[in-house]
Amino acid sequence: MKTTYYDDDDTLVIRLSDKPIVREVSQDWNTHVSYAEDGSVVETVILEAAKIGAWPLEVRHAA
Repeated sequence: MKTTYYDDDDTLVIRLSDKPIVREVSQDWNTHVSYAEDGSVVETVILEAAKIGAWPLEVRHAA
């Protein structure tokens, strides 16, 4: 998994796989999901990520 945040655009890209993208679906204006041929999720793009609270990512570890 690779996470990239583009500050200039306030865009968060979460890449889950190196498979080629064959289909993209907009879940809503801010969230777009890309799929591989086998139906697995390859990438998620979140627009205005910081504005809507999706960035920075908050990671919580078990104590």
